Amino acid sequence: MSRMSHLTDRALDLAEQAGAGLRQASASLRDAGVDAEQWIKTGAALGAAKAGLGYARGTVRRHPVAVATAAAVVGAGVLAYVLYRKGRKRRQQEAIEGQARRIASDESEAAVVRPRTPRRRRQPAKA
Repeated sequence: MSRMSHLTDRALDLAEQAGAGLRQASASLRDAGVDAEQWIKTGAALGAAKAGLGYARGTVRRHPVAVATAAAVVGAGVLAYVLYRKGRKRRQQEAIEGQARRIASDESEAAVVRPRTPRRRRQPAKA
């Protein structure tokens, strides 16, 4: 038996063992409840994030100029959007006619309304 066939046989044996372990684990997870299932989902999400981060790191190392250019374009876009929002807010708060100004539509700037106190019933006079 050559070394290559021995390695492939060993890899198949390990894959079969892993598959059997996963089948047993999935059966026990169903019995364990939602918490164990949530842990598995969290672990998968962390694994995907780690893989994505590694891919991004490799891309940045291979193409640093392209990444820097893309970051500059995104930064310029964000700056333009912030200036647009600031100008729109300023235009909304300008005087309409003469000295009049718009009333704030945000709840954060609106006047605070006190809750109404409950009315008390009068007690009949005792004779």
